[in-house]
Amino acid sequence: MTRNRKRKHRSSAKRRFSILLGLCLVAAGAYFTVTEILPNPLHEKPDWKGMDKPVFVKGKLLDQSADGSGEQLRLPLQVLQEGIDPNIRYEKGTQSIILTTPVQVMHLQTGETKAQLNNKQIQLRFAPEEKNGVPYMPIQPLKELYGITFHEDPNTGAILLMRAGDTVQMGEVVGEPDSKTALRKGPSKHERILADMPGGTSLRIWGSDDSWYFAQMDNGYAGYVPKTKVTLGEKKTVPDVPQPPTQAERSWQGKPVNLAWEAVYKKKPDPSVIDQLSGVNVVSPTWFSIIDKEGNVRSKADTAYVEKAHEQGIDVWGLLDNSFDPDITSSAMATYETRLNAINQTIQFAKMYHLDGINLDFENVKTKDGENVSQFVRELKPLARAMGLIVSVDVTPKSGSEMWSRFLDRRSLGETADFVVLMAYDEHWASSPKAGSVSSLPWAEDAVRKILEEDDVPPEKLILAVPLYTRIWSEEIKDGKTKVSSKAVGMKTVKDIIAEKKLKPQYLDDIKQNYVEYTEDGVLKKIWIEDKTSLAERVKLAKELELGGVAAWTRSFGTQDAWEVLKDISSK
Repeated sequence: MTRNRKRKHRSSAKRRFSILLGLCLVAAGAYFTVTEILPNPLHEKPDWKGMDKPVFVKGKLLDQSADGSGEQLRLPLQVLQEGIDPNIRYEKGTQSIILTTPVQVMHLQTGETKAQLNNKQIQLRFAPEEKNGVPYMPIQPLKELYGITFHEDPNTGAILLMRAGDTVQMGEVVGEPDSKTALRKGPSKHERILADMPGGTSLRIWGSDDSWYFAQMDNGYAGYVPKTKVTLGEKKTVPDVPQPPTQAERSWQGKPVNLAWEAVYKKKPDPSVIDQLSGVNVVSPTWFSIIDKEGNVRSKADTAYVEKAHEQGIDVWGLLDNSFDPDITSSAMATYETRLNAINQTIQFAKMYHLDGINLDFENVKTKDGENVSQFVRELKPLARAMGLIVSVDVTPKSGSEMWSRFLDRRSLGETADFVVLMAYDEHWASSPKAGSVSSLPWAEDAVRKILEEDDVPPEKLILAVPLYTRIWSEEIKDGKTKVSSKAVGMKTVKDIIAEKKLKPQYLDDIKQNYVEYTEDGVLKKIWIEDKTSLAERVKLAKELELGGVAAWTRSFGTQDAWEVLKDISSK
């Protein structure tokens, strides 16, 4: 090949490369323009998972479809629990649906138009139904109990559900009716279009993301629209269901509770003991017990005791326990019928004896039954409230104990009850393998703070319960090992031992408590003393944390010193 021909060949190759490069640059530029500069023109339909009546809360699609339409609209249980109230309950064995609010408890059964509202029979226009194993609730009682509202689109079938107290910012698409604004799948012009919205289209604004609103049309389509394309309108708030103040709000707001439990065994306490309780404003006798699997309640109540307390201006909160029997509790709490049996009997006793409140003390409960205990409180509260009764619930400090702690849903109880009473004692219990304080101050404070911080129980609802007893610990060496045993005694017994043996208590600054030890018949005795010193520290803690008050277990263990110190809960 000649030199000229070679030069021509190289020049032609360069031209072809330049042309190819230019075409690539043009294609790249076009691709960049389409993908990065021009809006995405592609459309797609919203994914409603095949549902013909999708339900939305704040623009979020819920997992199950509604049924029916208009006044005959029914919502599935899962939607109710997710969108309205997680505590709506269905008991498959009896096909019962139970709705609870602070003022009402409603019981319905699938296929039945008869229902119970606060223990009174009512007639429903439409019955709950069960379809393919899923219970569906008619909309009307939900509107009445929870104050919900909804918009139903006649074309798409979409249900836009709003709860009492919910607020939505309304908006309108900018432009003339013949203009179009894209509602996009995500907050970017490169996302696909869900709908072309004419100017003037009404929107519910559920959120924002930089320069985009997350909005929903009346037809249920929810997506993103530029803020520049929306004119904001009014904010609409669904009215709350009116609720009168509770007895606790009327009687105890800003007034600390100073409660003394009265342990009642076989013998009725002499009502005159109430005269000794200086500063106490509530007594809680252990009068009522659930005694069988049907939820029947046994009473040891005493009219004379109530009358004496009321003469002194002291409220009476009768204590109801579960007999500390896990099997009885499992059955008695398992169904609406057995729970209601226990509730009705307790309410009747409260009415019969003119009580001011109910104190619940459920202990030794299987963890699996904890949810049923919480439900019992939710069902009791509206009926008690209707009678002006205070409902308080006793809880233990949080621990890993299967039967004594883990079953308690302290958050739920704090939301439902008027007061939660923290039994901050038995840090070292009767059969503890190690001797120690019944309730050292750091331990008690930690127990309080966990409930306040981890379970969000409001401090004004939390009552700190303190022990008026201690344990005399015996440590004996046998076969080279230390055997530990204990005996619970009241404050007077310890005071008498100190005087008789001429002991000098030692103050333990780390636990804010006095301590003595001595030897008796070759056995070492140890006492972490409950006295005015330890009680004063706990009252101080309750005041610093602005708790709802203090409670003392139990009246018979206390001395006059105790009541004088605990009275300080009410001082400024």
